[in-house]
Amino acid sequence: MKKFLALILVLAMTLSVTAVFAQEKLYISVISKGEQHAFWQAVRKGVEDAAAKYGVDMFYYGPPSEADIQMQVDNLKAEMGKSPDALCLAALDTASVMTELQECLEKGIPVIGFDSGVPNAPEGAIKATASTDNKNAAAVAAEELLKLEALQTKLKEATAEKPVVVAVLSQDATSDSINSRTTGFVEKFVELAAVYGTIEVQGHTNWATKAENPTIILHVEIGASPKPEDMRNAADAVLNKDNLVAMFCSNEGAVTGLLAATADGSEFAEGGRFSGVLVAGYDAGKPQKNAVRNGWFAGSVTQDPYNIGFLAVELAYKAANGEEVADVDTGAQWYTKDNIDAPEIAILVYD
Repeated sequence: MKKFLALILVLAMTLSVTAVFAQEKLYISVISKGEQHAFWQAVRKGVEDAAAKYGVDMFYYGPPSEADIQMQVDNLKAEMGKSPDALCLAALDTASVMTELQECLEKGIPVIGFDSGVPNAPEGAIKATASTDNKNAAAVAAEELLKLEALQTKLKEATAEKPVVVAVLSQDATSDSINSRTTGFVEKFVELAAVYGTIEVQGHTNWATKAENPTIILHVEIGASPKPEDMRNAADAVLNKDNLVAMFCSNEGAVTGLLAATADGSEFAEGGRFSGVLVAGYDAGKPQKNAVRNGWFAGSVTQDPYNIGFLAVELAYKAANGEEVADVDTGAQWYTKDNIDAPEIAILVYD
């Protein structure tokens, strides 16, 4: 009898192990906004590494350009035909994928948004989104600038009779992402710099605050439009301010305007017209990377496209397994002339 029970136990264990190995891998479809740009190549690397970590089969598609909306829709439809266990989507145009999102909702296929996500999707269709928290990312620039002894010294020495000026240059006051970056820098700077003196925020009314006898002026300058010539004019307006000691440019458009006004940034070099003005940028691009590499910018904040891809697949894997998921901040990195070529940073600072 004991031998019989032992045989049954061995047989049950064998069948259990066989069933485990017979299970198919989860299949996750990843539909991005592109593939050619270095940003999306970094996203794809994160996607592939997450798929390897979690042992899932994965399909990745990005159209040739972010204008190819129909190509994205066609590939999304093709993937829907494969009944994926989960889907990651960065929609070029939410209106064009409403039918597919509704189908996912009805079939119980969890959808994870990434990068800009899928704004205005049907309620409940998007389980979570992996994207940059722009407010937190811009706060990094404020934190890093205020770590610099040169800036600390100037803030300490400022007086109500001769206040120092720190400027924020943004290309508009309507974009949610850019507004969040402006707010993130302003709030974090005011919080951390308060130990050096009294701060008044001037410029655009969205952020202006009054203070009595301020020693530090935080000035917010918004371009008349995102056009390069208007951003250059806005940059000139900031650069002409008396006692300017530091600047933050909230996106690549703002950086482009500043570089155009300063001979590609070289006028921030020692001996230049704006020598001593500390600049923090946002995003990357070849001209901005050049300014950082030469030390004309103190540094810049970059989004983390690798993490965007990795965390999107991680969320999809968890959702496919029935776990509760929530939005996640994919983070941002501060890069300078000292770390721009480090492997973990180089993949994030795209041209």
